[in-house]
Amino acid sequence: MTSVRERAADVVVPDTKVAREATELIRDTTSELIYHHSRRVYFFGALQGRSRDLSFDPELLYVGAMFHDVGLGEEFHGSGRRFEVDGAEEAKRFLRAHGVPEDSVRRVWTAIALHTTPGIPALMEPEVALVTAGVEYDVLGMGYEDISAADRAAIVELHPRPDFKQRILKVFTDGIRPKPETTFGNVKADVLEHYVPGFERGDFVRTILDSPWAE
Repeated sequence: MTSVRERAADVVVPDTKVAREATELIRDTTSELIYHHSRRVYFFGALQGRSRDLSFDPELLYVGAMFHDVGLGEEFHGSGRRFEVDGAEEAKRFLRAHGVPEDSVRRVWTAIALHTTPGIPALMEPEVALVTAGVEYDVLGMGYEDISAADRAAIVELHPRPDFKQRILKVFTDGIRPKPETTFGNVKADVLEHYVPGFERGDFVRTILDSPWAE
């Protein structure tokens, strides 16, 4: 039976082996901040899925939400890859180890890999769209009024967010500072520009003009 602590705003965490083990893994290997944020992403994403009348797989949405920031961890600082890809690869390994079908693995991988890429996930499968929607809601407050105050309060009561804005920005900074080249062309360049002295963001136009092509 699903515990009452696995429900908020009439959204239930899937009571499956995959979901339970994903919860244990993220709780044991990430910070409290990331754990609570990831759970809120699931709840907010699921609520938006309902309001948009999207048919989504709760288990896949849950795993995507739980793994979406795993790549910010210290063990990935030397990967040379975007943190979103590191998280997507970890989720892929986890799901394959549980015998999840490849199409489902692909959906979760894509949801995590694209969750900081505005304008594309919303046009893809529901699980991909809703991981991004949950992230954008919890981090950026996008569509804030689309979820009722009562539902927001229920989710935040279950998974609090004290000083979340400053704390998540620090996590972003610490996670991508060691590989600044991975911020080229994406929103995380803004983070390093604010918090890392001497950081110079890549310039797409300059890259074209300075390429070895004569014209």
